[in-house]
Amino acid sequence: MGFISWIVLGLIVGALAKWIMPGPDGGGMVMTILLGIAGAFVGGYIGQMLGWGGVSGFDIGSLVLAVLGALLVLFIYNKLRT
Repeated sequence: MGFISWIVLGLIVGALAKWIMPGPDGGGMVMTILLGIAGAFVGGYIGQMLGWGGVSGFDIGSLVLAVLGALLVLFIYNKLRT
């Protein structure tokens, strides 16, 4: 995936993760995109380690892994902020 694809996926994943786990997070849209991109990397890495595949494009499996990774990153981010 190219750089622009990671940003678009990060925006989508960040928005989905924020919708699933709302909270009083600061940072706005930029932080949502960054958390989404980080979550895509984390989800892809964990998926590869467990043998489920990785985040390789815009398909359902990649989206689910990326959202799960973004939820994990968002959870850790919230715990570190408080």
